[in-house]
Amino acid sequence: MPNRGQVIRQWIVKQKDLVMKSIQGIHHITVFARNAQSTLDFYHSILGQRLVKTTVNFDDPGTYHLYYGDKVGTPGTIITFFPWAHVAKGIPGNGEVATTAYTIRPNSLDYWLSRLEDHNVEFGDLETRFGGHTIPLEDCEGTRIELITGLEPATIDHWEEGPVPREHALRGFHSATLWVDEVGPTANILTDQLGYELAGKEDARWRYRGASNDIGLYIDLLERPGQARGRPGAGSVHHIAFRTVDDTEQREYHAQLKEAGIGVTSIIDRQYFHSIYFREPNGVLFEVATDAPGFAYDEQVDDLGYNLMLPHWLEEHRATIASSLPKLTHPTSTRRNDL
Repeated sequence: MPNRGQVIRQWIVKQKDLVMKSIQGIHHITVFARNAQSTLDFYHSILGQRLVKTTVNFDDPGTYHLYYGDKVGTPGTIITFFPWAHVAKGIPGNGEVATTAYTIRPNSLDYWLSRLEDHNVEFGDLETRFGGHTIPLEDCEGTRIELITGLEPATIDHWEEGPVPREHALRGFHSATLWVDEVGPTANILTDQLGYELAGKEDARWRYRGASNDIGLYIDLLERPGQARGRPGAGSVHHIAFRTVDDTEQREYHAQLKEAGIGVTSIIDRQYFHSIYFREPNGVLFEVATDAPGFAYDEQVDDLGYNLMLPHWLEEHRATIASSLPKLTHPTSTRRNDL
């Protein structure tokens, strides 16, 4: 029998659903790195993701901001990097996104085990979680990655020119695992503010599901009471972004979060989407980002990733910015980034 608090929360969620849609899933995940070329080599050559946007950190224009995803950078496929050459290595711990997981088809499990071996990528023992097989590994920066088998639909645009054939390609994000001291406060943000629903529990892991039937559906909360907090650095996730359809819906989320007393930023123009940010109670930085306008906003699809793209307010500094950035070479192309 639900208690009075649960009844009130359920009523609030129902009222919200009358006004706006619940969060559909993960939009993107952003990570600290040291070496820009290494991220390109790993995510392109090994995981088969496309570099869909080469730009800079708008808050630190002397640093790249690199986006990897499917052919067009569909929300729910995008992992991004801030590469700072001298940043210390991160130390995993509570209060951060500890693991980023991609979906693969069940019949692709052997393919990926062989592919990782062929590219000398170390990986852990195969795990089973919520009925799916999981390959745990780390990328070139020590970021914890998982490949999880699943049959969920995947609205992605496969990159045919990439090194992984369509039948075995990554099918967007499966989930992200947050390490938390206590599940309850973060769970309340997910369910009461973002519209997630509890999908299951295994041991100390709670799984929450977004509102769609597509990619990037799940957030896992792994409760680790009393464990040390993480120290941000190379390999650490800076923030996780959730999908909202458009500016109107984002403004509704912004108003709702403020009304709930959550310290949310103003709406920020990130050129390819608009963003708001806030920290959930365990300390993980959350973003709510719009799907539009997308990565073909300022260049043709065939050219995505090759050119240094700057927002209009940085164009006058292009020469200075370009000279401070290392050149990037696409691993399977003789074409260099046009800086």
